[in-house]
Amino acid sequence: MTDYAPGTPCWVELSAPDVEGAVAFYGGLFGWEAPEGPPEYGGYRTFRHEGQSVAGLSPMGEQPAWVTYVATADASATAEAARGNGGTIVVEPMDVADLGRMTLFCDLEGAVIGAWEPQVMRGAEKVNQPGSLVWNDLNTHSTERAKAFYSDVFPWAGVEQDMGGGAPYVTWQVGGRPVGGAVKVPEQAPVQWVTWFAVADRDGAVARAGELGATVLEPELDVPGVGLLGVLQDPQGAFFGVMQAETPDE
Repeated sequence: MTDYAPGTPCWVELSAPDVEGAVAFYGGLFGWEAPEGPPEYGGYRTFRHEGQSVAGLSPMGEQPAWVTYVATADASATAEAARGNGGTIVVEPMDVADLGRMTLFCDLEGAVIGAWEPQVMRGAEKVNQPGSLVWNDLNTHSTERAKAFYSDVFPWAGVEQDMGGGAPYVTWQVGGRPVGGAVKVPEQAPVQWVTWFAVADRDGAVARAGELGATVLEPELDVPGVGLLGVLQDPQGAFFGVMQAETPDE
């Protein structure tokens, strides 16, 4: 990927107090490398897979978590739209050297998401291939509230789909193209954005994650028309998923 249209998730970032532990875990699971960055970036690193950037690694943040960033033409305008629709700004719009401009905010239920206004850094160089980002979706207590909020913040249309039983799944679309999703979860479940990484072998990836110290929350979640999924928490507590596409070229 060399560019991302506004409204497209373009980057994911792991906040991890134990940076070296995160490098060891994700290196062992996905084959990622994360060399130390310039001192002026405060310890921030970039995960790379086969030489291409796939995600960020930040030593900042008290709660280990994966954060999704959505491409925008104007980070300040996106932050104001979030604030005006009841969201809470976590990080006010700020420049990140000459790489771009970012903001972080919470939606109406407290799920954290970011917006990225690209300059030199456009987003992940590799996506939709094993060892890289493949999907982002929201666990929410109300898909209706989520649709109302996000359609005013990003150029998203929320389209409900029948995934074969259970609560309807909402697909976020930009110009008719799916870019993410949302699913209603029980009231006792946390609201959060979930980062999904592509793998060639779901069962093998889940087993390997367990060997590396992850908590396996859902080892076999099979979704017709999508693929074979597994839900995990890394050793520091960050929640994420792995996805083996139903067909190799999907």
